[in-house]
Amino acid sequence: MGGWDLSDIPDQRGRSVVVTGANSGIGYVTARELARRGARVVLACRSEVKGAGAGDRIVTEVPGADVEFLRLDLGDLESVAEFAVAYEHAYGRLDLLVNNAGVMALPRGRTVDGFETQFGVNHLGHFALTGLLLPALLQTPGARVVTVSSMVHVAANIDVNDLNCERHAYRRWVAYARSKTANLLFTHELARRLAGIGSDVVAAAAHPGYASTNLQTVGPRMAGRRGTERFMEIGNRFFGQSADAGALPTLYAATAPGVLPDSFTGPSFAMWRGSPATSWRAGWTVNDTAGERLWAASERLTGVTYDALKG
Repeated sequence: MGGWDLSDIPDQRGRSVVVTGANSGIGYVTARELARRGARVVLACRSEVKGAGAGDRIVTEVPGADVEFLRLDLGDLESVAEFAVAYEHAYGRLDLLVNNAGVMALPRGRTVDGFETQFGVNHLGHFALTGLLLPALLQTPGARVVTVSSMVHVAANIDVNDLNCERHAYRRWVAYARSKTANLLFTHELARRLAGIGSDVVAAAAHPGYASTNLQTVGPRMAGRRGTERFMEIGNRFFGQSADAGALPTLYAATAPGVLPDSFTGPSFAMWRGSPATSWRAGWTVNDTAGERLWAASERLTGVTYDALKG
């Protein structure tokens, strides 16, 4: 992987791609660079204004880019189902799904369906989306699913008996870390189940290290914690790498030849910054039993079952 950068992204012509949270930050860079290489990219975003605006910006930066906005609210399972139907009707095939969108360290809240917000958006929304788009992925040779986790996952394992943070005091960073652990366990279990049916679909994960985006400041702003918001802004300025650099691990996992199922790609320097490299991950993210239990709970909570993987 040494020295891999944006110029190394292979030709993407003929590929159909969905990127969630593509209106800003790492998602925007991911969508833009895939479009630059010729992919047809669907920007899956909650806000129509921001999503359509991102599409306009990409076309300005990459004249002739094939991008389209489709509304997707990962905090609303009805919206997820509507997106999947609209995508299938408009496109059919799906070469790459990038589960990028996420929220971080928010005050306690609930999704439309009553799930703790971070777990509901970061994991359950993407679990449902991937399951609903699975038929299109399975029918497309060489398809991939890349789910964006975080190095913060090391701070907490999931509690399958308290996925929605109802039994204990809510701690925003613990809830975030658990949702990012869930992203990795989902990737692990999805890869295992795809292998079980002999599919060549690759499920992989990535993380950006410390990238300077608006993700760090949204939570403090929502909580009215101006001092924390300012602290995060300073940290971004002096320690964070750019969104372009932060998107490299995702783009590597999405496009580089030879990416392995259940691999975890991150920055090469202390999981913080630098070129894409194989990243360390907590042992609990490759536990088969935990993966199975999270999967069963996710199917029950979302109502989305991966029937095509059941043999």
